Formats: sequence, C-alpha cells, structure tokens
Amino acid sequence: MSNSLALRSPVLIDRLGARNVAISAVYVVLSVALIAGAAQITIPLWPVPVTGQSFAVLLVGASLGPIRAGIATSVYLLLAVAGLPVLAAQPDGSHTTGLAVLALPTLGYLIGFILASVALGWFAKLAWDRKVLKAFIAFLVAEAIIYACGLPVLAAYLAANGLPADAGTVFSLGLTPFILGDLIKALLAGALLPLTWKLVNRKAS
Repeated sequence: MSNSLALRSPVLIDRLGARNVAISAVYVVLSVALIAGAAQITIPLWPVPVTGQSFAVLLVGASLGPIRAGIATSVYLLLAVAGLPVLAAQPDGSHTTGLAVLALPTLGYLIGFILASVALGWFAKLAWDRKVLKAFIAFLVAEAIIYACGLPVLAAYLAANGLPADAGTVFSLGLTPFILGDLIKALLAGALLPLTWKLVNRKAS
C-alpha cells in the first residue's frame, strides 16, 4: 500500500460505523469517558501517580484517528479545568479541578496525552495499528511524546517549589517507576488493536 493510499485508510471507528459527525461525536464522548474512568485506576505516588490513563489514551488515539483523538483528549483536559473531577485522585483522595489543574506537576503529561493521541491517530491512518510490531512501535513513540512533554514541566514544578530538579531526580520521579508498566501497556495495546482489526474484518467479510 502506498503512503498516499495509506493516508486515506479508515481507522478502527470508521469501520465500526463512524461515518458522520453525529456518530463520531458519540465515539468522542465515549472516549473521554474511557480516559476519565481509566484515570481512577490509580496507585497514588507523588508527584506522578500510576494510572490507567495512558493506556486509554493509546487505545483512543489508535482507534479514533488524529482529529477525533485530539478532540477527545483536549476535551478531557478542558473538563478538568472546567471543574469536573476527571483526573486521577491525589494521594489524599481529593481531585484537582479548575485552574489548579494548570499548576499540577503532571500538567505536561496531560498535554502530552493530546499530542500522543494525535500522533497515534496518524499512525493508524498509515495502518500501523494492524500489525503487532508496527503497533508496538507506534505506542512506544506515543509514550515517548508523553514523557517529552511531562518531564520538563515536572522539572519546572520541582524547581519552582524549591525541590531538587536535576535530571536524575526528575527521571526517578517521573520516568523510571513507569518504564516497565508502559512497556506492558504498549505490548497489550499492540496486540489488542491488530486482533480487533482481524475480528472487524472477519465480520465484514
């Protein structure tokens, strides 16, 4: 398949019936709910908790395509800023909402979710989500984008609060504890998407 043809490849929700704005909007809303629900699966570490958010973002990005995935992840962040308790809970069980979201040490990761979902959406348009190895690589790239956004903001937060912000400290707080889990997430997502495509294609044939 040439790149020009691949760029016109349908993403997963296109094959599941999202052929108009109304149905696409339903899938976007469901995706926002999925990310918000996954955020509640939390191991409360400070300053960056372990959550199910990134796995949900991987699935949303690969399933919705770049535009709809970008909208879904952007709406998710905007809902938090608007005051809804959609983010992961703090160690004390409370939820950060409103403009306080913009001061979170994890703000960079939340912004990274948007960019990563768009990148995954483009990979899906290139049909990378239909082969296990390509899907795995795409998900690793997406996770790298999340950290590329998250770690500098975390460093700035630590420095602004008079805490050590050297590379070793930032990596130990915002990267190292999550590497194994992210590899597992990428493997799971990399296996799940091609399998889903096979099932969808089999049903359509």
